[in-house]
Amino acid sequence: MTDNIIIFDTTLRDGEQSPGASMTLEEKIQVAELLDELGVDVIEAGFPIASNGDFEAVSEIAKVVKNATVCGLARAGSKDIDRAGEAIKHAEKKRIHTFISTSPLHMKFKLQMEPDQVYEKVIESVTRARGWTDDVEWSCEDGTRTEFDFMCRCVEAAINAGATTINIPDTVGYTTPDEITDLFRLVIETVPNSDKAVFSAHCHNDLGMAVANSLAAAKGGARQIECTINGLGERAGNAALEEIVMAIRTRNDMFPYETGIKPQLLTRASKLVSAVSAFPVQYNKAIVGKNAFAHESGIHQDGMLKNAQTYEIMRPQDVGVGGTDLVMGKHSGRHAFKDKLKELGYELGDNALQQAFQRFKDLADKKKHIFDEDIEALVDDQVGAQGDKINVIAMTVIAGTGGLQKAIVTLDMDGTHVTKEATGDGPVDATFNAIKQMIPHNARLQLYQVSAVTAGTDAQAEVSCRLSENGNTVTGRSADTDTMVASAKAYVSALNKLMMRREKEVHHAQTSAAE
Repeated sequence: MTDNIIIFDTTLRDGEQSPGASMTLEEKIQVAELLDELGVDVIEAGFPIASNGDFEAVSEIAKVVKNATVCGLARAGSKDIDRAGEAIKHAEKKRIHTFISTSPLHMKFKLQMEPDQVYEKVIESVTRARGWTDDVEWSCEDGTRTEFDFMCRCVEAAINAGATTINIPDTVGYTTPDEITDLFRLVIETVPNSDKAVFSAHCHNDLGMAVANSLAAAKGGARQIECTINGLGERAGNAALEEIVMAIRTRNDMFPYETGIKPQLLTRASKLVSAVSAFPVQYNKAIVGKNAFAHESGIHQDGMLKNAQTYEIMRPQDVGVGGTDLVMGKHSGRHAFKDKLKELGYELGDNALQQAFQRFKDLADKKKHIFDEDIEALVDDQVGAQGDKINVIAMTVIAGTGGLQKAIVTLDMDGTHVTKEATGDGPVDATFNAIKQMIPHNARLQLYQVSAVTAGTDAQAEVSCRLSENGNTVTGRSADTDTMVASAKAYVSALNKLMMRREKEVHHAQTSAAE
């Protein structure tokens, strides 16, 4: 009999903690619904005590998710646990995930607590969480650097207090596959009541081994793996859900497990998370990267023509990737465009489809050949701009070798068109200066990056702008055949996100004052 692996997705919690990766409430709900459709067993929807926005997101997700368990994260304090309990109370299936650090380093410097105090907190927190739900997960933060005997003592206490899942996280991506296999096996063998809980692995990618360590933990007895779409997460990220699922599926001889994931939706999920988080997927990313099923070498192409298995261990269709040989152009109709979107993993509503089709037609007037990557950039740009209150309407840039460059920019600001003119040290600087006159701010530009979506002088430019203000970091992205237009749109996109952050902070301050 093949063992089942529970897939615990934390894209909306740990993934969103990546600097600049924050999502709106509507985007989080969109991601949660797709995760549910994908077949994820547990969705960690957020950290309810962190902010009113996080609480609202978890609460709303709890109402819309149909199949998956909805989980809220909480530290060991009673306020955290009660806030999480309130947030998930409307879910069909609900879980509280509570944690406390157990490594000597964390206990001494982070918690400033003695081991016996931490031990008592474990019992107290799990007991309180059980007052809200029968499904309680307990984590020993920095587990792979925790003393073994103390870990076993805490695990046993957590299970006795009612924890049904025990997570041993590699919080800082420190361990190796052999180590983590042995760790899980020994903990399960040593703790007398270990048979009463499911053991879980949560691995970070600081040394590039998150996926390998997660699969190795399964060999040691873990039956839940915590992961994120695209490996999104703090620092170097988390274990990538799509890589874990396809490793199990492709090498079932080495990993004799099953998951409930529908792999044909993996590419669609990757694209959605990339679009709403403004974190591009690297071209050579396993499973969902642009080049994952691309072959340029003549030797490889020859082998592929004779038998695809010579250079592909998975079929692209198995993860939702279609062929890329269909060239789209300005004579293509709406039906062909819709079919192409479906092939690329997108499903848009009628209004969004019409907007995307019009943008595609406008692009086709500028470019002789439209590639799949052009369409992906166009749709991702549209998804990222949904809900923006300010948009670029028109602009003129004057550049050259003589003197300062000048930009004239027109923005739609809540239905009103405003135009400003500014100079700068280069056309981009001038453009940003004009925008700053209309949207005053003190944000610092941390990143300005331009890359070509495809080859050729008529390629779309994809621009990323990362802004930081008062501890808030956001990233805006946009694509256009005109680099200056893409730059302006990316900058305005980032500013829209900053303004949403400001509004949330003001609302939170007013709510706190009222309380």
